[in-house]
Amino acid sequence: MSGAAPDSVAGAALAPRSARMGAGLGQGWLLLGLGLAMLAALLIVTVFAPLVAPYDASLTSPDSLAPASAAHWLGTDSIGRDVLSRLIVGGRTTLLITVSAVFAALVAGLVLGLAAGYLGGLVDEVIMRLLDVVFAFPVLLLAIAVVAALGPTVPNLILTIAIVYTPAMARVVRAPVLSVKQWDHVEAARSVGMSELRLVLRHILPIVISPILVATSLTLSQTIFTVTALSFLGLGPPPPDPNWGGMLSEARQFMELAPLTVIGPAAAIVYATLTFIIIANGLREVLDVGSVR
Repeated sequence: MSGAAPDSVAGAALAPRSARMGAGLGQGWLLLGLGLAMLAALLIVTVFAPLVAPYDASLTSPDSLAPASAAHWLGTDSIGRDVLSRLIVGGRTTLLITVSAVFAALVAGLVLGLAAGYLGGLVDEVIMRLLDVVFAFPVLLLAIAVVAALGPTVPNLILTIAIVYTPAMARVVRAPVLSVKQWDHVEAARSVGMSELRLVLRHILPIVISPILVATSLTLSQTIFTVTALSFLGLGPPPPDPNWGGMLSEARQFMELAPLTVIGPAAAIVYATLTFIIIANGLREVLDVGSVR
């Protein structure tokens, strides 16, 4: 009987913890499902923008700053262009820059973070000190400086944003690699003569991929704001191609006369940002990122 008491106490203590873990996992799947559904809707609208948009985004008309109507659901801008059409087409440009830049930053961050974390020593010091130089500057100020020097074109925007977010991605990759490379199964693989590249790709990268996925989703949400901020300041894709930041910049002087010209792109920016944040939170719960140390 004396041995049963500790077992019952331990079971009672573990039950609430298991319930909390189950609730957290269920909430994670719910968030992930919601985020992916929002992302699917966003991608469908932007990828098929020419088919979804009711008008040509560059088509002008005499009916400028018109309010919402059956013909123009979000009204028209200062030169009579349909706001909804420009919002849909502009989303494709904004998301193209965002996803391309984050993908480039992810690839560069993976290479640099894996090299720094796995090789350590002088390689780690050199890579991280160079990245610290970039990391020391505020993201938006550095992006403004680089775009102003290179010119506001889509390739230059992608390159600029990839540069400013690579240090953060490399840090996210490096941190768990420093720990995982000392785990027993990695040491065992190294002892049997497995090549360094194969060891990293097969035994280290799959374990550290969880925090990388979460960081990538969060970086996508941050990049949406960076892209739209640059466009708002006149450093985005040149006209006549629409983008959300450029639409906000053009519409701000007519905000009182035609508030929908501002509300539309602002709501789209919030929706896209919230989508990636929800996906990141869902991934964090489902993948149990906190357990990778």
